[in-house]
Amino acid sequence: MHASKGRNAGLGIALASAFAFGGSGVAAKPLIEAGLDPLHMVWLRAAGAALIMLPLAWRHRDLLRRKPVFLLGFGLLAVAGVQAFYFASISRIPVGVALLVEYLGPALVLGWIRFVQRRPVTRAAVAGVVLAVTGLACVVEVWAGLSFDVLGLLLALGAACCQACYFILSDHGDDGEDRADPLGVIAYGLLIGTAVLTVVSRPWQMDFSLLGGDVDMGGTRVAAWLLLGWVVLIATVLAYVTGVISVRKLSPQVAGVVACLEAVIATVLAWVLLREHLSLPQILGGALVLLGAFIAQSQAPKPPSPGPVAPVAPDVPPVAAGELSAPRTGA
Repeated sequence: MHASKGRNAGLGIALASAFAFGGSGVAAKPLIEAGLDPLHMVWLRAAGAALIMLPLAWRHRDLLRRKPVFLLGFGLLAVAGVQAFYFASISRIPVGVALLVEYLGPALVLGWIRFVQRRPVTRAAVAGVVLAVTGLACVVEVWAGLSFDVLGLLLALGAACCQACYFILSDHGDDGEDRADPLGVIAYGLLIGTAVLTVVSRPWQMDFSLLGGDVDMGGTRVAAWLLLGWVVLIATVLAYVTGVISVRKLSPQVAGVVACLEAVIATVLAWVLLREHLSLPQILGGALVLLGAFIAQSQAPKPPSPGPVAPVAPDVPPVAAGELSAPRTGA
């Protein structure tokens, strides 16, 4: 009974995380269309969230001593890596293709658990990933702008690997007595990610005056600072915190499939708020993603096999990749 309640709570938190991440692109797009460079948007997102989480970083400063490599891996891969690879990929291939490749992350999580940790995964999780990826292909209408730029696809695959690391590391921080508090992990992840993104995005070249005016959002004028506040508070701070907690309450493979809903949520919000048209394939694809997420979370993960399990050092992040999802994502 208690396990069922905990699982339901984890699923609710995972859905909240998907909604928070999924709304980031809708809030960021009007700012980008008004002239803000996408990389500068990513830096503002990470830096603003890091500033808010700074008191928690100080409170959990013991993590720097206990898990320095883990925190470095989370900041480099789960925060900076996903976004940097995603934006680099969309400079060479269509956004829909990049988003689809990035959301292969849950499939990579299954591969990590099955072949590296040597733990069995449920058939429901595998079926859920297949359905969700198929649905995502429809949601982003991958056929509308298919392009085979090898470097662009490799960059998108890098984003997928970093997204997979986000789920694996989120679960890896909950290792018994040496458990890393999720708020501390997020705080230091954002601080490290901001440091890396500062070098990449060069924020000193940003036109900060854009943030003092209004921007167009689906025909309505909205204050730029209000949209930036949504991206920082909801789509970053709340999204990452709920995401890490949901992984620990569910499992990396289940939380990863539920996260595929971000693309569906982003598409629906863009339809409602930005007046972007939804086609029939996108609607059907969204239904497939929902079905895949439901199937994946319908069964608890199988327990580890009694045989020997490949050891995983607690302070070494697995190297395996989501937007402003637009990236995590997000994009």
